This record gives sequence, structure tokens and C-alpha cells, in this order.
Amino acid sequence: MKDIIRDRLNKMEDLEQRRVLKNLMTGVFLNLVEYQEELNRQIEQRVFDEVENQEERHDVFVTLSSREDLDPIHEYLYPMLPEDAEPQTVYLSEAAAALAKKEELKLFTFYMDCSQYELGKLLNSQRTFTGEIVTAEGRYGIKVKLKPSTLYVSKIEELYRIFRKNSLAWKTVNAPYAYKFVDCVLVASEDGEMWDTGQQVKELTVHLEEFERYKRTNLVPLWNIQKLDMKTGGFPVPAADRVNYEHVLPLRKTGTEHGYLVDGEEAHIRYIKRSEEDITIVSPLEKSDSWTVMKVTVPVATRIGKMDYPMFSNAKREGFAGKYARQEGRSVRSKGEIARMIHAFQAAEGLELEDVQIAPPGTPTGVTYPLNSFMSDHVRVEADKRRMIMKFAKRAAPQDQDVYLDDLLSFLVSEVQLSFPEYRCEGKWV
Repeated sequence: MKDIIRDRLNKMEDLEQRRVLKNLMTGVFLNLVEYQEELNRQIEQRVFDEVENQEERHDVFVTLSSREDLDPIHEYLYPMLPEDAEPQTVYLSEAAAALAKKEELKLFTFYMDCSQYELGKLLNSQRTFTGEIVTAEGRYGIKVKLKPSTLYVSKIEELYRIFRKNSLAWKTVNAPYAYKFVDCVLVASEDGEMWDTGQQVKELTVHLEEFERYKRTNLVPLWNIQKLDMKTGGFPVPAADRVNYEHVLPLRKTGTEHGYLVDGEEAHIRYIKRSEEDITIVSPLEKSDSWTVMKVTVPVATRIGKMDYPMFSNAKREGFAGKYARQEGRSVRSKGEIARMIHAFQAAEGLELEDVQIAPPGTPTGVTYPLNSFMSDHVRVEADKRRMIMKFAKRAAPQDQDVYLDDLLSFLVSEVQLSFPEYRCEGKWV
């Protein structure tokens, strides 16, 4: 409107009339125009605020660090297992007892810095490897085999249960490291002899032959989730239903910008309300001084310290259309909608969905693996599902993530699987 007024004024030849009209427009009409523009901006902001993405507060970030470099006061990263901060300890008596009973014993857990294909080839071979236990009394030869570790996958499953308790929509956790840890299991002594000693193992070595170059010990996976015991801000008050009680947890001290998930027995939680300043837990419990809360910390830029391994997350970068589609809960069953879902994730950077094909039921031929295997479908039979094959191309993926490309693909496909439960989704490279 201002441009139109300016154009009309410039076309007037009579300078006196132009000055009078300019004063009139500047004094009255332009104020009305600016007022209307401000109202339009406010209406636009209200529309965007109504579809504000609250999921951002629950985005999970994951990385890997050596045990020696763990920072106990890091701004937002914590060990997935708090006990990982301490070195793993093995006693020879435990190994001797397991050999005597002909039982397998997990000696320690370590990380394999290789692709999922290489790791699967190693684990499926069922090979045994040689190693050595060193104590103060001597050296002992051993035979071991490797099994996939479930330590960190079980933590992700536990997080899924907590999301359900809080009535929040689940978003697949992008944690490639959790699926690359293996357990070193003792199966026999190299010379067949039994040991009888209570000495603590000073050194434990295992040689993986051609896979030795992938072995990484003393690595700890980190994420931005911290377990807290939060006290209520006062006495519980009766809820509106006059049956349950409201327990209020203030968030000013721990930070109102972060996400919070209340953990506890399902029988003790009716529902949870989140406001900007506090969390209200509606519970049948009349008394409760504290609650277990999982704090999902929002990452902040740090100037000190640098991670040796890439940071992965399930964060999105979607715009208004994606937020509106998520709020409405409706999806358009098309390749374009699948592409929008995939490329909304930051993890899809450098990857491009080339094609989507529907195939009859059969053996999977893709390179992906399910990340939400703990979610069960009691309505559909898995073997009878048709296969949705998504073909991806590598465009400009970061070079430090080459070894994780199959894992990133698995994350994206697993997220699509949540929206298309009637299919068995799989991904492959073109």
C-alpha cells in the first residue's frame, strides 16, 4: 500500500497539491496502513504459534567419547549408562566358576568402528578368537566369541516406555553407536585347564584377526538425557475430579527450556500437564515428596572441548507445512509425502529419496535394520505385509559419516515405518 501511495504522489505534477496530499497521507492514512500491517503480522504469528513444534524439547542427541575424556560437568551430554564412567572389572574367580559350570561369561563390552554390514558378517560367522588374561600370578590363554550387546538398545526401549507414560508421540532415536557395541564372551580356556584364584584381572586382551582394526575399547555413548529426582513445590492439592491429586514440580531451577519426562509406576500416573514454569502430575497418591524425571537437555554451543565422533540426533528442520501436517495427524499417501517426512530430518542431509516401490511379501533385500523392534503390532501379521522398498542416493553426505550411512538409512526408514504400519519398510542404495 505504501508503494502505491508513493507511486501516485510521484505522478502528480502540481507540487502544491502533492505537498498537501503527502501531508494528509502521512498524518492519517499511513498510520492506518501501518496499524493494519501490524494486525496482519500478529494474526500470522498466532497461526504459526498454534502449530509450534513442541517435539523440539524432546529431541535426542547422541555421540561417543572415550572414558578418559568424560566431562562430569558437561553442559548437556551424559553417559547413557552412568556406570560406564567407571572402568569394567573382571575377577579370575568369576571366569573360573563359569568354565567349571560350562557357562558363558561376559568379560567386557567394546565398540566396533565399522559398517553394519561388516559387523553383521563378523557376528554371523560365530567365530571364536583367542585372548589372554593377565593377573599378578600369571597369564592365562582364553577363547572368546562375540555377541551383539543389548545394553544401550535396552536404554532406548526404556525411553520409549517413558514416552508412553507421558502420552507423548514416539520419535525414533537416531543412535548408530548403540547398535555397534558387542559383548566379549568367554567360552573356554586355551589349554583346557581350570583356574582357582580370586585375583583381579589386571589386563585382558583379545585379538580379532582381520577385524582387529575396527575394535575400540573404553568408549562410552553419551546422550542429552539426565535422570533427576525432583521435589514437589508444595503440598499436593485435590484434582478437578476430586479423586486424584495434583503434584506440581517447578522447573525454574533446572531450566524451563528443556524437555521433561516423568518416570514411575503407571498405576501412580493418571496424566501429566506441562506448562512453561512447571509440570503437574495427576496421581492417586496423596503424598509424594519427589518424582523421578528424565531431563532432555536442549544442546547449547560449547567453546571448550571437541568430540572425536559425530553427533547424531532425531531433530527435524521442517517448516510450517510439516508442523501443520503433524498436528492434523493426516498424511497423503504418496511418494512426495514420504520424501517430505524423510527430508524433514537433519539426518537426511546428503541423502535423497530416488524411488519408492511396493513389492509382495518376501525376504528383505535392503541394507536397513529396524530401530523400533520393541514396538509390537498385534493387529497385522508381519509375514503377510507387503514390502515398501525405498531407494536412496548418496549426494553430499559428510565424509566423517560414511561408516554410518546404513545406520542413518535405517533411522529414516524406521521413522517412515511408524507412519506406514501396514507395510514392511526397507531401504537400499541405488
